[in-house]
Amino acid sequence: MAINLTERPIFMIGSERSGTTLVMALLGSHSRIAVPEVVWYYPRFYPYLYTYGDLSCEDNFRTLAAEMVFGLKTPFWGMKVNPRTILEEVIELAPERSFAGLYAGMHLRFAQYANKPRWGEKTPHNLYFVDAMHRDFPNAQFIYITRDGRDSCVDYMESSFGPTNIYCAAQSWKRCWNYVKPWREPLKQQGLWLDLSYEDLVRKPVEVMQNVCNFLDEEFEEKMFEFYKTDMCKARGASRDHAPLGKPITDKYIGIYKDLLSQRDQRIFAAVAGKELEEAGYKNDVSPEMPSETMIQKYEEFDGRIRAATLDGFEGHIVYESYNDWLIEQREERRKKGLWNAHSVPQTFPIGDPDEEIIIGQRATSHWKKHFSIKRQYSGSVVL
Repeated sequence: MAINLTERPIFMIGSERSGTTLVMALLGSHSRIAVPEVVWYYPRFYPYLYTYGDLSCEDNFRTLAAEMVFGLKTPFWGMKVNPRTILEEVIELAPERSFAGLYAGMHLRFAQYANKPRWGEKTPHNLYFVDAMHRDFPNAQFIYITRDGRDSCVDYMESSFGPTNIYCAAQSWKRCWNYVKPWREPLKQQGLWLDLSYEDLVRKPVEVMQNVCNFLDEEFEEKMFEFYKTDMCKARGASRDHAPLGKPITDKYIGIYKDLLSQRDQRIFAAVAGKELEEAGYKNDVSPEMPSETMIQKYEEFDGRIRAATLDGFEGHIVYESYNDWLIEQREERRKKGLWNAHSVPQTFPIGDPDEEIIIGQRATSHWKKHFSIKRQYSGSVVL
């Protein structure tokens, strides 16, 4: 059933390394809006709800609830809670006994903890689940953050968790841009969609955030720009991947591709995603050059190899990956118990998609993790 909350949810989406975390930090510093750490609930759970069986069955419902509550890499989003009672608290707050109900219940619990009436959530790959999220929360508002794809890609390649070459990075950025196209205008006409430019945000932060607050029907607050003083931003800012969050807004990251992408890589990006780049309002300034089929195969294979081999490297995301792998393992355990079988698998996106594992948030594919015998690790200090 659809859940219409009095205080409308806010979903911040966009391709990774496009400024979604900055918007999350800004809105999370508003006196009325609580925004927890990234959760990946829709990518990690929604396509696989069939593996829990009938959720009207109490045991099945509580299994889903427990995995959502206790399966966070950042335990309880940093809330000081009683692990013995938190599950019951979330279930009690859930507007209905469903995945969406639990999703709302968990965020309502965080908002309660933060003493704020409204909640928002930022997971970049939620963009692949806009249809489901809109059905579950019909009055929710979406903010789509767009950044120059070349800057986004080079930032992605420099991170400890993204694609490792320009071809794979450009393919990812292109897919994200194209996937939300069917939803942009229909939701915009309903007042539920706002396009936000990263470049405008960092160049004219007050003007842009005033517009965001108008869209959300919230009062503009200058204190949002003190986001870097929050515990979340201090923690993220201590890492290389999220260092900018530990400081005030700056525009120095605009155009970084000019220094960090070779001319050849710029031409490859133009060949892969040049059309989408121009649709997004940016100008191509090189001639496209598509790699040969042999090079594309090498790019894709090496991307898979490097992603897996570096999971437990410098600021690697082995803990995050281990929790995701654990969830996948639990699905198989439920199959063995007879809650589902191979014939009951629905054709729900992204099941069966060649990029399924990456779309649902895995940082490496199971094939290459097995190849390198990557061992799980459930504790660490790296921030998501």
